[in-house]
Amino acid sequence: MTGLDLEMARKVLDSQPFSGLVGARITAFGDGGATLEIDGREELQQQNGFLHGGVLAYAADNALTFAAGTTLGAAVLTGGFSIQYLRPATGGRLVARAFVVHSGRRQAVARCDLFTVDGSGAETLCAVAQGTVLNAASS
Repeated sequence: MTGLDLEMARKVLDSQPFSGLVGARITAFGDGGATLEIDGREELQQQNGFLHGGVLAYAADNALTFAAGTTLGAAVLTGGFSIQYLRPATGGRLVARAFVVHSGRRQAVARCDLFTVDGSGAETLCAVAQGTVLNAASS
């Protein structure tokens, strides 16, 4: 147990200037998981009208870290992650759902599935990511 909750997670996210720039919001947090959402605005698209891969990578990185924070505590840092893009990200909203696969005292491994959501609420998987998150307090 970390003593963290959704309200605290939202405060942490709100304190990140880049998260504000992309308009990220955390909609679920706890029990080894976290969900981050971003509206698919034109400013976040690449030249073909798809959400930029960097936006997906940001969402995966932050969702992985928040999920790991549910098991490791608030002082966490990304140790590394990989992302596989499955299809172009189109739709009105990006949803990054991360969950902890394994957690120890010093690090956690988490997975993130990234979906686009269209106007009717249908989700399409567009990328998957996995990463290692470090407990910065134990460094």
